[in-house]
Amino acid sequence: MSRRERTMRKTTTRGIQERLKQSVVLGAEGYVFELERRGYIKAGPYVPEVVLDFPEAVKELHREFLRAGSEVMVALTYYAHREKLKDVGREHDLEWMNRQAVRLANEVAREGDALVAGNICNTWAYDPQNVQETSSIVRAMYEEQLSWAVEEGVDFVIAETNDYLGEALIALEVIKQLQLPAMITLATVQQESTRDGYDYVEACKILADHGADIVGLNCDRGPETMLPIIEAIRSAVSCYVAAQPVPYKTNPLAPTFESLRTQNGEQAFPIMLEPFLCTRFEMAAFARQAHTLGVNYIGVCCGGAPHYVRAMAEALGRTVPASKYSPEMELHPMLGSQVSDKDTHFLTDWKS
Repeated sequence: MSRRERTMRKTTTRGIQERLKQSVVLGAEGYVFELERRGYIKAGPYVPEVVLDFPEAVKELHREFLRAGSEVMVALTYYAHREKLKDVGREHDLEWMNRQAVRLANEVAREGDALVAGNICNTWAYDPQNVQETSSIVRAMYEEQLSWAVEEGVDFVIAETNDYLGEALIALEVIKQLQLPAMITLATVQQESTRDGYDYVEACKILADHGADIVGLNCDRGPETMLPIIEAIRSAVSCYVAAQPVPYKTNPLAPTFESLRTQNGEQAFPIMLEPFLCTRFEMAAFARQAHTLGVNYIGVCCGGAPHYVRAMAEALGRTVPASKYSPEMELHPMLGSQVSDKDTHFLTDWKS
């Protein structure tokens, strides 16, 4: 059996490109943040040890995202590479952690008509001042992770949270060598450009010109500060575009969740962000706005949770399994009598 044949799973009726041609694909990420909140991942290193220590917790979150409307189960291999595993003394678990993550994603994907995405991310090993040597290190890390993902079976690969265009191009090349569709998304920590000096729009154009099937942004910025850049990217490229913001209320003065500050002036990122969370209605509004702009892959990143995904799915006009339990506040014994006609319309109309 060839490597390409091993990637062709029979658990889904439509691949990522076919789905994108037909409609918006709804994704869901934020596994690391959500599992940290549930007590399964250590904040700081953010290594997905939970994949091996508590696999049922990972499956449950996959299942909740699936029921909420996500069409993609993303293998929890974010930071499951040698550099990060060394931080927690688990580099010997590297292969098993990567294989297990894809197996868990596949198991839940079979419960619905979902895709499985392999996942790689920024490595913290790339250095634009030492491109030749560090590129070799990054390439080896990506080839290692994705060789296991391919053997376990994935439908496409998401290379995300890329700070450097140079590193993103390495990821794209490795994915294309494996003959898989590639979704490449950039982090936007800097004000206007990648850490190696490329304007975000130009960087996405370069990635598209090099064969990326989907380009865009993920993480760092909330809806308000991500959408203007996404709009410019959508105008600049002809390929599919992805937008997966964090569900936090970033603003022009604090454009990223790393720049948010508490009332005492302390940095809220990463474990004091709760006061800045968006409501489900705000994330639903984001989904509608992104759809209007022509964004093809809409999702949520760090801080994401199933109730956001359900709200976004319903805002896109979809009824999902978890819609059975969508709010009907007019039936609340105490609040129902207080829901005005205006409130009732708001609670029902935000879905359409």
